[in-house]
Amino acid sequence: MQPPSRRTFLALGLLLTAAACTTGPDREAPADARRPDPDEPLRRRAVTATDALLAAYDGLPTAQLQPLRAEVAEHRAALAQTLTPPTPPAPSTTAPTPTATTSPVTTTAELAALERRTAQAHLADLGAASPQLARLLASVAASAAVHATALGDTAPPAAPDSSPSATSSPSATPGAALTPEAVTALQGALNAEHAAIYGYGVVGAKLPDDQQRADARTAYADHQARRDAWQRLLTGVGATPGAAAAGYQLPFAVTDAAAAIRLAAHIETRLTVIYADLVAAVPAQQRTAAADALREAALHARRWGAPQRAFPGIDDQATASPTASPTPAPTPSATS
Repeated sequence: MQPPSRRTFLALGLLLTAAACTTGPDREAPADARRPDPDEPLRRRAVTATDALLAAYDGLPTAQLQPLRAEVAEHRAALAQTLTPPTPPAPSTTAPTPTATTSPVTTTAELAALERRTAQAHLADLGAASPQLARLLASVAASAAVHATALGDTAPPAAPDSSPSATSSPSATPGAALTPEAVTALQGALNAEHAAIYGYGVVGAKLPDDQQRADARTAYADHQARRDAWQRLLTGVGATPGAAAAGYQLPFAVTDAAAAIRLAAHIETRLTVIYADLVAAVPAQQRTAAADALREAALHARRWGAPQRAFPGIDDQATASPTASPTPAPTPSATS
């Protein structure tokens, strides 16, 4: 992966400026009290699963696990936000009571497996959720995957085959129509992958020939595969996939390995925003693929040292940065 030279530099695409209209883990307005919220059964199911996870954390009250538990508590609050009447939170000081069907969690390995299963449960409901709730569920599932990895379980969650959204490979029925908004969002994801591939060309050239460079090669290949998948999907619905720009302006100078690592973290953090929004923009049958991309970007961001987020792709959207003191992304500008 050699750095490009003598190219026309454009802004680093949607990786820098794709921020949503509002911030916060859940953009929905409160449910209208006069009509039932169709998402309520899904929210209650997600809250129940999250309560079980919180209880499992409380069964292992070690200081090292508290930051993860705090994020799970944030997930619960966001999932329960519009429930009426509000569902009280699970106790935070007592261990779960074993039942005939539930075994107490006694090790971090069991806790990691429970995080992964909780993520899987959230993914299973993507197809039935409203766009806003699907976005939240995908973000929470990505966070759970990051937690599971931090606890030692690297198996990816997967929605059950019975789920209407259970396909990790984006596809479209020949001739099927997508809304203009969905096509625009998919083109945005494709453009972001073009920029990511360019960025990783720079990253790989500045890293020493060791594990970090191997990680960069893996990420580079992952982004190529994701680019190809979006191109196939867009072609399948009769759209012309956008081409890569001649070049991209990096958000900062990359002159050494430390700067290359910062760039990799920046790229992946920005991609989480792209993919969280994509989950809400595409039809149910493409949501799992978008959620998978969100999860992989969150995991790559963690690997490169980006700050951990309770809601990958949703919180701190406009200022997400791999640095300790986030600063607004620069405004894109074409140059010659």
